[in-house]
Parts: sequence; C-alpha cells; structure tokens
Amino acid sequence: MPNDWSEEIRIIELADEPQLSEDLANAIDRVETADSAQGGTPAGNIKHTVLNFAGVRYMSSSHLAQLIRLRKLLAGRQKVLLLCAVPDNVWSIFLISGLDRVFRFAPDPLTALATIQLENTPGHEQDPR
Repeated sequence: MPNDWSEEIRIIELADEPQLSEDLANAIDRVETADSAQGGTPAGNIKHTVLNFAGVRYMSSSHLAQLIRLRKLLAGRQKVLLLCAVPDNVWSIFLISGLDRVFRFAPDPLTALATIQLENTPGHEQDPR
C-alpha cells in the first residue's frame, strides 16, 4: 500500500501475493500515468520510491521483472528506488540472480528515508545505481 511520506518520497509497504503483483503494477502505472499527464516529459510529481519488503516471503521471476521495470522508469526520471527490510529468503533470490548489484538496499525504512534525503541535498553526489 503506497504512502506519500513527503512531497518527494513515497513508501510502499509490500505484502505477499496476490497483493505484491498488484502493488508493483500500481507503482509502475503511477510513473507511466504521471508521464502521460505531462505530455511525455518527466513529471515533477514522480517521487523517489522506497519498497518495504518486511511483509514479503516469496518472489517469482515476474516480480523481479516488475522491479526491474520500475527501477528503469524511475532512473530515467532521476528518481531513486530503494528496497528495504528484505527478509533472508527473499534476499537470497536477489543474490542468486545477481540483482543485488542492480538494486539499492537499506536495512529498514528509516535508513532508506534518510539515505534518499541525504542524497538529495544540494552538493551531494548520487549513487548511479
């Protein structure tokens, strides 16, 4: 379920299926819809996104594909996607697939929020992932 934490950051609390696929699809749709509302130009109302995986126990390849698509959409708009509170069994999927080197992770939502806020202060260089 999405929660706009600030004007710049959205937190999405993820849960297992069937909610997981729907939440990821909605996150993708929000970015694409915001673009189309702005005539295809990067929209100011697209937010940095934190995905909280604390409630997720299983992920499939289709979930990984949705995550990759969301990351690509946000990165193309200079927005951060940060995954946090990833349980060990889900973390192993990222490790085995090599996606631990593609996505950015934080141990918990507060650290994720602080990371995004610090990186978006003037004069701070952002991690290219």
